[in-house]
Amino acid sequence: MVATILVILMTLVLLLAGPAFVIASGTATLGVDWSRADRASVGLAPDPATTPEAVVQVYAARALSWRGAFGTHPWFAVKPAGASAYTVYEVIGWRVYRGLPAVAVSNRDPDGRWFGSAPAVLAELRGPAAEAAIPRIAEAAQSYPYAGEYRIWPGPNSNTFAAWVGRAVPDLRLDLPSTALGKDYLGTGLIARAPSGTGWQVSLFGLAGLLLAKEEGFEVNLLGMTFGVDPFDLAVKIPGVGRLALNAPAPTAPAAADSPPPG
Repeated sequence: MVATILVILMTLVLLLAGPAFVIASGTATLGVDWSRADRASVGLAPDPATTPEAVVQVYAARALSWRGAFGTHPWFAVKPAGASAYTVYEVIGWRVYRGLPAVAVSNRDPDGRWFGSAPAVLAELRGPAAEAAIPRIAEAAQSYPYAGEYRIWPGPNSNTFAAWVGRAVPDLRLDLPSTALGKDYLGTGLIARAPSGTGWQVSLFGLAGLLLAKEEGFEVNLLGMTFGVDPFDLAVKIPGVGRLALNAPAPTAPAAADSPPPG
């Protein structure tokens, strides 16, 4: 009995140490007033006025307030060739709470801060590859199976949506960060391709699972939080903290300004 309690306590400490560090370091900011939070562009998206080719970018930024200690919010920004603006696809929780579909499609700044948090680019396509991917992203967004559901933990949430689209568009080779809480939620399914399309994963309601893929490496999901090793990039993945690489670091980040607060 005592040994069981000690194992449970050690597991909780292991899971929560990363998020606690993120809060202590100021990476995730508590008590943010969403209505006044910065949503401005950070200059990562190519300007449509000077970039006639098609562009697809996948972003992630730390989630709002305390949620940012555990996870990120992702979105897809697409611009067909010759288009004057980007279209953004993302899942936002408050929409479901108000009886709206979870998937939001807008023309907001593609690289805007997520309520103060600066985004990072997770994947990018240009030219013909982007042009071919854009309709597939739209189709995947339209066929998202959890459009009427949203749960911060263990999913389905915005990261569940990102993983769904990533599987539908393997050309993105989308390696979602370990902070993408909810990416491993498969509903009642047990086995699926990895979000990058370069391997496979097994997941039990997003609460426990394993993933093995060329792009992501080896990941273990425990209570929705990810530990992992990426041998090709010499990187480890830690809950809350994200990816720590020994060579070139990869992004580890997580609708308009008058939008209600995200779920």
